[in-house]
Amino acid sequence: MSFDTLSRPAAITLDEYRARREALMAKLPDGAALIVPGASLTTRSNDSEYPFRQQSDFFYLTGINEPDALLLLLPGREAGQSVVFCQDRDPTMEAWTGRRLGAEGVMAEHGIDQAFENAERDDFLLAMLESRTLLYAPLDHPEAQAIAEEALAQAQKGQRRGKPMLKGWLDSRELIHELRLIKSPAELALLRHACRISARAHCRAMRTCAPGLFEYQLQAELEHEFLWHGGSGPAYSTIVGGGANACVLHYIENADALEKNALVLIDAGAEFDLYAGDITRTFPVSGRFSEAQRALYEVVLGAQQRAVAAVVPGATLTDIHAGVVEDLTRGLIELGLLEGEVQARIDDESYRRFYLHSTSHWLGLDVHDVGTYRLDEQTPRPLEPGMVVTVEPGLYIPEDDDLPAAYRGIGIRIEDNVAVNGKGGEILTSDVPKRIDEIEALMAKN
Repeated sequence: MSFDTLSRPAAITLDEYRARREALMAKLPDGAALIVPGASLTTRSNDSEYPFRQQSDFFYLTGINEPDALLLLLPGREAGQSVVFCQDRDPTMEAWTGRRLGAEGVMAEHGIDQAFENAERDDFLLAMLESRTLLYAPLDHPEAQAIAEEALAQAQKGQRRGKPMLKGWLDSRELIHELRLIKSPAELALLRHACRISARAHCRAMRTCAPGLFEYQLQAELEHEFLWHGGSGPAYSTIVGGGANACVLHYIENADALEKNALVLIDAGAEFDLYAGDITRTFPVSGRFSEAQRALYEVVLGAQQRAVAAVVPGATLTDIHAGVVEDLTRGLIELGLLEGEVQARIDDESYRRFYLHSTSHWLGLDVHDVGTYRLDEQTPRPLEPGMVVTVEPGLYIPEDDDLPAAYRGIGIRIEDNVAVNGKGGEILTSDVPKRIDEIEALMAKN
């Protein structure tokens, strides 16, 4: 028996993780230190936990996928510039939950300069910060904030003994997130793989779909494919919205039966080595679009295709979104869902009754990945090679009596993932169809 599986891309190398840490330390002023806490296990109920998912900034800098770890960067330190505190080796716990790296494993397997187990953290952590004058930490993280406050209190005591004064702390997130915004070739390979898995899952759902199935059954088909190809599961809560459920942007109940004459909207993506795919497709439960569904779908598809083509170096997501708004507004007027001139309906934001969200977001280790969208309050950030974005216009027609009956309760969104390169944009999610004829042909093979 043979099985259809995708070959895995190469893992990110220790040299790349080391280069990321060095690039971050190069941004720090003299005398600074930086701490990045990892994630902890989260209790689901009683003595069971949710599946562990590492904190993205910590993983980006270390590749370590164990809970309760902490990274400390100390530029210029002779004994080692990167220090990790990690879980204690514990034979009893390891018999229950699996091997722990321990300090030796962290250094040997992840290229960290120096490591200590958490039992030693109180003895070493604050001492390593004593000669530092500035501390960078993620200020939204309670543990990091507590460490910063304790280090500051310790420094105030040490000042009386003539030691350098820790002046305070600054937020580390912007420094790290600027690095994460531009993906390396290795990261792009992992994103391509996550997108290929995601595309296969969407194709599987299209082939499986039939009237009378429940939304959660399509969810099961999608998530089976994620795991089958080595993903850790969904990168976010899977959305399967049949009929009017598609008009609820973050509908995740996935509990209703799929009706013969309705559309179903699926927004789902696989996570692979913590990198996310994020695809949305909308298609007819029966395999054939009705005339009204087809007309509305073509408006969204046209806007989406033009927006994807606009993803080139130097473009801005602000301009791409403006183009989508114009295309959708024109289509809404042509279909009789809005009246008047296109610019007038844009200016008074009438279109927002049917299109509530932005067109794009960054994609990477987080599905809504980090990085600012503006260089300052007035200047949108231009796209650069190595950035990865989503392009996802949609129209959501409420079931209101003042609207044409044929369109009521229809929700349509089409989303692809696009990597910016030197020439334009690489569509990472092209393996799943989005043209009407392609969708109907694939579903005819059910």
